Amino acid sequence: MIAFVSGKVRILRKETIVVDVHDIGYEVYVGNPNAYSINENVFLFTYQHIREDASILFGFKTEEDYDVFMRLINVKGIGPKTALNLLVVCPASQMVEAIENDDIKRLKSLPGIGAKTASQIVLDLKGKFVSFPSQNQVSTNPVWQECQEALISLGYKANQLSGIRKELENRTDLKADQMLRLALSLIAKRNGV
Repeated sequence: MIAFVSGKVRILRKETIVVDVHDIGYEVYVGNPNAYSINENVFLFTYQHIREDASILFGFKTEEDYDVFMRLINVKGIGPKTALNLLVVCPASQMVEAIENDDIKRLKSLPGIGAKTASQIVLDLKGKFVSFPSQNQVSTNPVWQECQEALISLGYKANQLSGIRKELENRTDLKADQMLRLALSLIAKRNGV
């Protein structure tokens, strides 16, 4: 599999760009070819989709976009081109936020997504994006940030942390170990332990 492509953009097409990698041109499907320019140096995370009749590359500027794309194509009814088009209309951070907040209405408004597929996306993917907090979840409290990272490394999901965030984010009186103990206690209480 081709994990990434790094080189110069040589050709812009309707849905693709051609990247020159040591005198070999790789045609890569990207969300918006017009966001690139000829002779621009690019590094794209890629997914190689192999079918009976073709081998197609899909490219992404960030690993976050790549990760969300990879999860979307595992949802029943969503193929690579649909997933790519979804990320054009709804960037990765907004997609994660919609999924984590059960925002079926937002997902249904996306091209090619009906109520059934929107529900399937939430069912399959909610809680699986722990490494990508949405923009409005970024905290100014470094102790909470450290505590959140520790909880994620322990295997807790984003939806579990969002439930205790309000209670802990403004607690500037706690050290990291104290906040972690309190967070574990709050999660246990919410789980009925």
